[in-house]
Amino acid sequence: MLDFLKKIIIRSALKDKKKSADPNKYSGYFIAKAYREFSIKIKRWLKDTILISAGIVSASFGFKAFLLSNKFIDGGATGISLLISALTEIPLSLLIVCINVPFVVLGYKVLGRQFAVKTALAITGLAICVGTLTFPNVTDDNLLVAVFGGFFLGAGIGLAVRGGAVIDGTEVLAIFLSKKLGTTIGDIIILINVLIFSAAAYFLSIEIALYSMITYLSASKTLDFIIEGIEEYIGVTIVSSRSEEVRKNIINVMGRGVTVYSGKRGFGKKGESQEIDIIYTVVTRLELNKLNTEIEKIDPGAFVVMNSVKDTKGGMIKRRPLDH
Repeated sequence: MLDFLKKIIIRSALKDKKKSADPNKYSGYFIAKAYREFSIKIKRWLKDTILISAGIVSASFGFKAFLLSNKFIDGGATGISLLISALTEIPLSLLIVCINVPFVVLGYKVLGRQFAVKTALAITGLAICVGTLTFPNVTDDNLLVAVFGGFFLGAGIGLAVRGGAVIDGTEVLAIFLSKKLGTTIGDIIILINVLIFSAAAYFLSIEIALYSMITYLSASKTLDFIIEGIEEYIGVTIVSSRSEEVRKNIINVMGRGVTVYSGKRGFGKKGESQEIDIIYTVVTRLELNKLNTEIEKIDPGAFVVMNSVKDTKGGMIKRRPLDH
């Protein structure tokens, strides 16, 4: 059994799958590296599975506990499914699968096989949950239905995206069309949703369409919150003649890491240049005021550029700052 597991682990690490998976033919270093890569893959797979499963349950709850009983819809492929379900006797679970099939195929062409497989499994799981699970109708208040239905639906979509899949294929279509038409993804998503809500106003009622817009806004904000994370990170570039002092201050006082670039500082009417070290660091928005204060203490004339960072991985940014 142990030899069988070793062969599976080695096979997963081999780039050339035609090579033998016999453990006796490889060095201890290669086998250790294969174990490490295999463990990373398993951990990633488990994390993605948990996130996608949680997303499916959350979206199903949003559908059945809020939106379906009040005939409210959302934007995107889920909105199309809800609209058709409200107008016909076709089960929502069947519509979710049928409407998203073209997006899965498109996702395979645009984003690859792994994404398409995950998305197909996620959409199938959502359809099964919507068709089999029973949730109580939480409230009949239209505003609460719109806000919290959108919240749970957006959370479900966001968790699925965190897991590397989508349960609403609209963004895949938007990515594809943006490349073909030269427009932004946001513009295409807005256009699609305008058509969906216009259809809702015509076939259902203007009131339901307006409440559905609230549902969409709630889902969108929740989706952004889930994908971008709780904390907002700020990337800060600092150009200072006293860069070494700034660097030490950020490390020792702020408890944050830095990256140092070698650059040139241009100044004067003739554009003379001067060699200088450029400091780059990432802090949370709550730490930004303290960082600006520390920089001003050292060099009030420092040139500081700040820009938003969606998320970070590795480094010291997600660790607790040093206590001083």
